[in-house]
Amino acid sequence: MTTSDPSISIKDLKLSFGAVEVLKNLNLDIAQGEFVVLLGSSGCGKSTLLNCIAGLLDVTDGQIHIGGRNVTWEEPSKRGIGMVFQSYALYPQMTVEGNLAFGLKNAGVPKAEIAAKIAKAAEVLQIEPLLKRKPAALSGGQRQRVAIGRALVRDVDVFLFDEPLSNLDAKLRADLRVEIKQLHATLGNTMIYVTHDQIEAMTLADRIAIMKGGHVLQFATPYEIYNRPNCLYVAEFIGSPSMNFIEGTASDAGFACDLGTLPLTGYDFAANPGSRPAVFGIRPEHIAAGAEAATMPITLDSTVELVEPLGSDTLVRVRVGAHAMWVRLDGQAAVHPRESLPLGFSAERAHLFDKSTESRL
Repeated sequence: MTTSDPSISIKDLKLSFGAVEVLKNLNLDIAQGEFVVLLGSSGCGKSTLLNCIAGLLDVTDGQIHIGGRNVTWEEPSKRGIGMVFQSYALYPQMTVEGNLAFGLKNAGVPKAEIAAKIAKAAEVLQIEPLLKRKPAALSGGQRQRVAIGRALVRDVDVFLFDEPLSNLDAKLRADLRVEIKQLHATLGNTMIYVTHDQIEAMTLADRIAIMKGGHVLQFATPYEIYNRPNCLYVAEFIGSPSMNFIEGTASDAGFACDLGTLPLTGYDFAANPGSRPAVFGIRPEHIAAGAEAATMPITLDSTVELVEPLGSDTLVRVRVGAHAMWVRLDGQAAVHPRESLPLGFSAERAHLFDKSTESRL
């Protein structure tokens, strides 16, 4: 990722369908060569934003700049983008080679140049043996490689991916995720990728834009979003299982709740909290259990309700007073339902949010 002028700049973007506002005063600057993921639940506006950038939807207000050029009202073919859809969108009657060549032929590109572009894309995507096959003879992963190749042969500066892996099984998704990341490292093009899958977002992105209700709530690196979510929604959305939350009152004296007063020594406040209703959050993987819990500044007693062994780690749901909480332990942890389990954690790994505004404290 470079620090030059933005590759894509979105300014005060609005999109409405009748009286329904879908995108609301949205601003986003994406650097040249950056891999940005638009992440959010269904209906948050992420695919709509991608379609606005692509020119498939007309915006209500605002501007879209690609490569320093205002393309707000330009046709999709004039924007210098390549788009990969969830549905592959391949022509079933054409071979792979025909699918890759189709757009170039329509653009009047010479035959020799078309052949060279197809050969290069096929090599990068490792689909040379598939060029004479038709889509019906390909697996889902192979079809998606061809769909990526069709964007690749256009030799554009910006690639847009609209949930390209959601139709694939878990193993193929993991494999193609690696290939897309390697493709970005090889090409260095700007890429914008839409997904509702947080694992895809965290592993692929240079920066993630987390969206809700047509707004971008946080636009930051995966590290920053995980370690310092700026609001309660982002904290809850990122992480599986989700962050554990306890309601109470935050002040300089600590966090007062129905479990007692939890000391906040070491917590990095964004501003002086005074004394206000707040929500305390701690991730399952930041809670120690058993003998290790006694070494932590904050200790709680719990009872095990449910154990989910996953091999590499074990998820344990416990009851702490009136609260159900998740704890992530080592895969070899020997815990059983109904037994007592001491818990411990440090405020340095915790998160505090204002109860009314849901902003980070």
